[in-house]
Amino acid sequence: MASYSTVSLPTVTTIHKTALYELHIELGAKMVPFADYQMPLQYSKGIIHEHLHCRNQASLFDISHMGQCSLKGSSAAIGLEKLTPAIISRLGSGRQQYTVLTNSDGGIIDDIVVTRLGQELTIVVNAACKEKDFKHLRKQLSNDCQLQELSEHALLALQGPSSSHVLQQVAPEACRLQFMQACRTEIDDIPCMISRSGYTGEDGFEISLPNRFAEKMARILLNFPEVEPAGLGARDTLRLEAGLSLYGHELDEKTTPIEAGLSWLIKNTHQSYPGAGTLLNQMQNGTEIQRVGLLVEAKMPVRENAPVFDNEDKLVGRVTSGSFSPSLGRPIALALIDTEAAVIGATLFTRVRNNLIKLTVCDLPFVPHRYHRS
Repeated sequence: MASYSTVSLPTVTTIHKTALYELHIELGAKMVPFADYQMPLQYSKGIIHEHLHCRNQASLFDISHMGQCSLKGSSAAIGLEKLTPAIISRLGSGRQQYTVLTNSDGGIIDDIVVTRLGQELTIVVNAACKEKDFKHLRKQLSNDCQLQELSEHALLALQGPSSSHVLQQVAPEACRLQFMQACRTEIDDIPCMISRSGYTGEDGFEISLPNRFAEKMARILLNFPEVEPAGLGARDTLRLEAGLSLYGHELDEKTTPIEAGLSWLIKNTHQSYPGAGTLLNQMQNGTEIQRVGLLVEAKMPVRENAPVFDNEDKLVGRVTSGSFSPSLGRPIALALIDTEAAVIGATLFTRVRNNLIKLTVCDLPFVPHRYHRS
């Protein structure tokens, strides 16, 4: 049977604060350590309220723990293209590309978002992977490619169906963007880069700006009645409902993009990145395991690493993410399981505290995406 080993994220010893730490405290956030930052898990109204508010109006998330860097130089695009399945050299100015950094086995070093504005590329990487990602990029890119960590920049995410209405009043040019497009602009004399993107499944925007302006920007946006603050708890349940994979859960260095449901990232015409042979073979011949969605037929949520069995009590995989879905009013989960068991509508099982829980394999996403594509 295929292996379902887990990968531990890097251990951190120094806890940092984002530029919005004091504002989080003022707003009554419950702060928790995440990666190497003190981050808001939730505010006083709770995760379910924050989740549903984002689905119905607009929520502001502090995601400044994420890593940001810029790449400049004549070889930047071609160099990055040799490290990822994405064809970066064809990425137009004002466009974004979600992709992955791969290792020689086709495993995922990290999932990243690349943006081109003019001749400059910017990259957003996962918080727990910043150190290894930037080290990897510096080692692999040529000397005429300049990588600058944007450690003095914050990153805010304004997400939800009302986010465009809010931004229209402070940055109308950003509202002309479509999903995965970006521009440079100013809001109340604050220079920023705004992209129409996010990880909630909703229409929304991410705003990169210098730390010194972060609190002012957050207060401007929170001053709109449609906007409320939201923490990491709601961000996780939102991305789970949207069927979006999370590094360290569905994605890791032992799992390929094909296994993780990201086969759309792979292009047959691009074969010059690490692990390309493995991934193209999997595209043609399939994989032993794959990511699936699971509806939990019980009130009890199932959590990460819960075993998944078939109706003959054979271990076929493990849960990678699981939680209660506020939108659906029931528990849901993502799992990596044997491909032969990954049949839509199939019945599987797990055990939680000696209770046998029925699971139903389902299509993803659990909640339809509402990205602004036109």
